[in-house]
Amino acid sequence: MTDYCVYIMSSRRNGTLYIGVTNDPVRRVHEHRLGVADGFTRRYGVKWLVWFESTPDVRSAIQRERTMKHWSRAWKIALIERDNSNWDDLYERITH
Repeated sequence: MTDYCVYIMSSRRNGTLYIGVTNDPVRRVHEHRLGVADGFTRRYGVKWLVWFESTPDVRSAIQRERTMKHWSRAWKIALIERDNSNWDDLYERITH
């Protein structure tokens, strides 16, 4: 069974935020970090994984991503700070 990951990336503490969904978070975050794809994260230097959650249901993951993209910036920051108050890069946590 595949898990799906909803995640938030940031350019720095309180920096530019990006929300995405993937079934392979290690690969996808690695791509963001390397800037291999043209687009938002490459343009704004968004490379830190600062928040994520997993679900086995793809529809739930996609709906969560869509909902979060409509949240205010303050709500997104509050979510990050609730679980990751130091804005640590969590990439190492998902690779192990």
